[in-house]
Parts: sequence; structure tokens; C-alpha cells
Amino acid sequence: MSNILRKHRAAALVGAAIVLGAASLPFAISSSSTALAAPAETGGMLASNGSFASIVDADKPAVVTITTTMKATNASADSSPMDEQFRQFFEQQGIPLPHQAPQQHESQHAMALGSGFIISPDGVIVTNNHVIDNAIDIKVTLDDGTELPAKLLGADAKSDLAVLKVQAPHPLATIAWGDSDKLKLGDQILAIGNPFGIGTTVTAGIVSARGRDLHSGPYDDFIQIDAPINHGNSGGPLVDRDGNVVGINTAIYSPNGGSVGVGFAIPSSEAKTIVAKLQKDGSIDHGYLGVQIQPVTQDVADAVGLSKAEGALVAAVTNGTPAAHAGIKTGDIVTAVGSENVKTPKDLSRLVADLSPGAKETLAVWRDGKTVDLNVTVGGNEDTQKQAAAVESSDDQGQAAGQPSLGIGLADLTPDVRQQLNLPHGVNGAVVANVNPDKSAAAAGIQPGDVIVSVNDKPVHDARDVKTAVADAGKAGRKSVLLLIERGGNKTFVAVPFAAA
Repeated sequence: MSNILRKHRAAALVGAAIVLGAASLPFAISSSSTALAAPAETGGMLASNGSFASIVDADKPAVVTITTTMKATNASADSSPMDEQFRQFFEQQGIPLPHQAPQQHESQHAMALGSGFIISPDGVIVTNNHVIDNAIDIKVTLDDGTELPAKLLGADAKSDLAVLKVQAPHPLATIAWGDSDKLKLGDQILAIGNPFGIGTTVTAGIVSARGRDLHSGPYDDFIQIDAPINHGNSGGPLVDRDGNVVGINTAIYSPNGGSVGVGFAIPSSEAKTIVAKLQKDGSIDHGYLGVQIQPVTQDVADAVGLSKAEGALVAAVTNGTPAAHAGIKTGDIVTAVGSENVKTPKDLSRLVADLSPGAKETLAVWRDGKTVDLNVTVGGNEDTQKQAAAVESSDDQGQAAGQPSLGIGLADLTPDVRQQLNLPHGVNGAVVANVNPDKSAAAAGIQPGDVIVSVNDKPVHDARDVKTAVADAGKAGRKSVLLLIERGGNKTFVAVPFAAA
């Protein structure tokens, strides 16, 4: 499998070689001989000559190398369960997948490297969950070369964060948390870690973007940076000009196995809260709703009578889930959770994930042209359940249908068509027979073979029902029509604006 976006985590070590995809390099863990010291004041400014030396002097003693012994698997040790989702994200952006040589595998225990940083003098260390995932033994190497066994205090896969603890004979140097919410595009940052196991390394760059969503979980809000980071940097700190931690280096876009200047870090504003919970409880029970959701575009808002293109459109409700028990329906638009407004699907995902299982909450949904309040009892995050998460698709996602004025031709679902499309007997609607490339349906992503199952939340059974429902929407003064389509076993809403005749 091509691994387009690698976790720059612990790189697998086999014998005396460090294995990164197909590349092997001589392995030796270097460690600085700098004496451990308490962090110094940086003054919040670069030196007059533009040097970062004062920041590095203060922070480097608190950055550690994490070496883990992992259970042997058939997969490369530098991949993680989130890699496939990252790969799909870049495929959706049209970025070609590179061809890689076959991965090397370890028949016995595999060794891996990552980075971390100390947040309290008694030895509490923050890193990524994927750095220590499946580890049967964890060792931490301090900046002065001291190697200590580490205990796992807590880990959370959904936020990709973990907390370790070491016992040291003296208080350890620390790094303070900073405020990632104050970061602006173009702000200078430093990434510190142990890439490739060559020893603690510092790279500089700027904040390239904020709020990157890689569809890896409910907490996706990555800081994108251009500071070079590579395999082994995972879990290391991203620090600002004050020398405070504003992010945790977590992932890179890597078509060639190394840094190409596109890296991602977890914001400190998110990480600090989760780390505190992991220190206290060891794990986090995330809330669970049981819906698939997608963005509310302006066309969707126009189709359902919403004044603003905000909220989370419910594309599907899983049977037997808290959402189903609360009466949430396909086509509802969630606009608030309790007193918190929901402007995007990511808002809903995070708000639900932050709720404790068993909590009772009120959801405001837009349905049939008005707001309806629903009471829901939040579920838990068992492995067999999935978080409320955005449907993986582009902004012009989905498929649509309607009258020829939308640019599509419709046909009824005959037994032959149903068999050809492998549709269950319970699926009714009309199949899109052809799409005019110059009309709005094509622009919305409609394809031949898409099946329209509802129009403006009204189920349809055949092509005539679809045409009638679209005509009714036009007569009612709607600017667009909202269709629920089925393609490849997945249901997705799409709004298609009415085109001029």
C-alpha cells in the first residue's frame, strides 16, 4: 500500500539498520552531552541577530527520545491505523500516489523510535499515541544520554496523544504549554525531535495553515507547518518564539519517504486538555451519537430554507444508536448541541466526542422548515462504534437528480438494473441514466448509475416521483433541490441548484 501521508513516528529498527519504507540507514542513537538544566527565559523575542539559540538552549534539555519494543506484525512498523485515512484524504485532493518498494518486515520483536517532551519535573512526558501503540516495552533517553524505563500513564487513539512517566534521580527540565490559538499564518516556529535516530535536531519554519482536517478523527484541527520534520519526529514539540509548546508534531505528507515541507501538528489548546485527562484517568471515554454527517453548502441551505449555510447535515443514522433512539432522522441538520452552536460537521464531531457516555443533552435540528429540539442520551466509544464523523467526500460531493433542467436523464429501477447495481431489495428510487456535462447536476458530481432515494427529504419510488418532487420544489420558490443518493452502498446528500432553461 502506498503510504502518501506517513506518521513520522518511530521508525522500525531491524538488527542494526533503521528501516524507513524501503530505505535503510546505519543506526546509532546520538545523544547530546549538554548537562541537564532548568529552562532559561527567552524573553519572548528572537536575539538581535535573529538566532533561535536562546530558545533551543532552554527547550532542548526537555526533549526526549522514545524507544519502544513492539509486537511483531506483518505490517511496516512505521505505519499506523490512521495512515489509510490520511492516504484517502490526499487521493481526494487529486494528489497522485507514489510507487514504493515493498516494505521490510521483522519476524521477531521490532524496535521503533519517536520523540516526546517533559511537562513536569517529576518525569511526565507527552508524545503521540502512535509512537507507543502496541509497545511491550518503552524506554526514554534524556538529552544528557540517560536512559530510563517509562510507564504508560494513558493514551487516546482518537486524539493521537499519550502520556508517559519516568523516575529520575533529580528534577527534570520541562517545557511550558503555549497558546496555539494565538498562532497566525506566517508566525515563526521551531520543531524539535529525533529524526531517523540521529540525535536531537531543531528545524525552523513558519505556520503555513490552520485548521487542517485530515479526516482522521473528531479532533482534526491540525497546524500545518513548513519546518522540516521526518520519521522519528512524532511526539516532539512545536514551539513558538517564546519557547512554549504550541503543537505536537504528528504527521507529514511524504511522497518520497522524507520531508517535503508539509507537516502537521496537534494544537496545544487541544492537547493540553486531553493530556490532563490522561494523566488523571489513563483513558478518555468519548461520546458517541451514531450518525454520518456532511457539510451544509449554500445550495443545501437554499433547498431546506435555512438562512445560513451552517450546521451538520445527517446523511445516515445507524440503527440502535443514541441518535436513532433520540429520533434523529436522515435529512436533519444539527445546528446546536446544548448551548453550543454547530457551524460545521467538525463542530458536531468534537462536541459529541467531548461528552461523557451516559450524558443527557439536547440537540437542535432543522427539520421541515423549523427548529426541533431532541433529547439524546450519549453513547460510549466502544471499538465497534464509530464517532460522528464527516462523510469522506469533496465539497461538491454526492450525486443529484431531478428534471432534465438539472441536466440528468432518469430511469426506473427494473430488476435487471437493480441486479446490475447490486442494490438491496429495500432500496427504492430512480437511477440516473445520463448526465449533461454542461448542467448543474454534473457540476455537483452526479454520475450515471447513481440512485436517487429521496428529494427534499421525501422518499421517491421511481423516476416520476423524482420529477414531480423537483417540479414542486421549483414551484415553491426553492433555489436548489436536496437529493439523497445511493452509490456503491453509501448514501450521501447533495444539493443541486436549479439551472436556467
